Amino acid sequence: MALGAKSLFFSGISLQKTQLNQKSFIQNPLFHRKLSMGQKTVRNSPSLYVIASESKGLTYKDAGVDIDAGTELVRRIAKMAPGIGGFGGLFPLGDSYLVAGTDGVGTKLKLAFETGIHDTIGVDLVAMSVNDIVTSGAKPLFFLDYFATSHLDVDLAEKVIRGIVDGCQQSDCTLLGGETAEMPDFYVEGEYDLSGFAVGIVGKNSVVDGKSIVAGDVLIGLPSSGVHSNGFSLVRKVLAQSGLSLKDSLPGNGLQAITLGEALMAPTVIYVKEVLDIISKGGVKGIAHITGGGFTDNIPRVFPKGLGAAIDKGSWEVPAIFNWIQESGGIEESEMRRTFNMGIGMVLVVSKEASNQILVEHKAYLIGNVVEGEGVMYH
Repeated sequence: MALGAKSLFFSGISLQKTQLNQKSFIQNPLFHRKLSMGQKTVRNSPSLYVIASESKGLTYKDAGVDIDAGTELVRRIAKMAPGIGGFGGLFPLGDSYLVAGTDGVGTKLKLAFETGIHDTIGVDLVAMSVNDIVTSGAKPLFFLDYFATSHLDVDLAEKVIRGIVDGCQQSDCTLLGGETAEMPDFYVEGEYDLSGFAVGIVGKNSVVDGKSIVAGDVLIGLPSSGVHSNGFSLVRKVLAQSGLSLKDSLPGNGLQAITLGEALMAPTVIYVKEVLDIISKGGVKGIAHITGGGFTDNIPRVFPKGLGAAIDKGSWEVPAIFNWIQESGGIEESEMRRTFNMGIGMVLVVSKEASNQILVEHKAYLIGNVVEGEGVMYH
């Protein structure tokens, strides 16, 4: 990783610290802000939130993630930086936009420390940013990482960086540099933290922005590999009260034997190449990366005002890991749907005509359609 001049990455826009222009920074109409609350990613959003019903089972707040506090912070930031709210931040450059995103992997790192699986957490790191920026139709250009620890274990760091390199190869982007920060006494011995930053590019005439979405368009879901990198504060709470360990087999997984640790540490799918291929064939009107907030909070963000989604809950098979989480934690279905991806990591809003070809050529599911009225309905 490059250890040169540090840049300030704030809300997906990179500015050299010595060149920060407050006026242009605040007035950028395509500004992006993302706030990770534990594993819950909070952005200001014009969509109507579907509030989970009161639950006697575990909730995200029980796990220590206060979504309301995160929303309030974003509301205050929005006063300083109007126009935030997308999955990535767009910066005009000639006939194109640079699209930038930043993220981490949250408390999935805790499971990496416990399982000793460090060689795929870097894939998660890359995925969380490049999957965000591809929702605008942007091809990732480069990635930068931040690796921080109290005492640098070179062998462990190499495993993490190897995963980052793998993620960059999967998304066809360059690992341009990064920062290695060794901060004695700041982290628990043997632990580390990660952040990532991705920049891509898309022609101004090719931006996928949801503006052309109409009632009757359909929703295509691309399958996830499992929990991906969101909801782990709640996952760890469930695990602690379940009586099982990460070495125990995942219940309900049929003949495919896999431990809980392996299932939970499955790396996040990088959708970049598949999504760009689908976009190139036409008919894609909007894309939602299903991260913290699940279907309930993420899908409406791509819709014009007055439109919502009707989801057919039986249109895909929910992976066993989510069934175990829900049953072990006694979690209400509504809480599950606004916390986890439930087996669908990316949702594309497409025309009916385009949907047929996508379903034939890709492993994908027709999961619902666009309807009049805001929010997400499940049936």
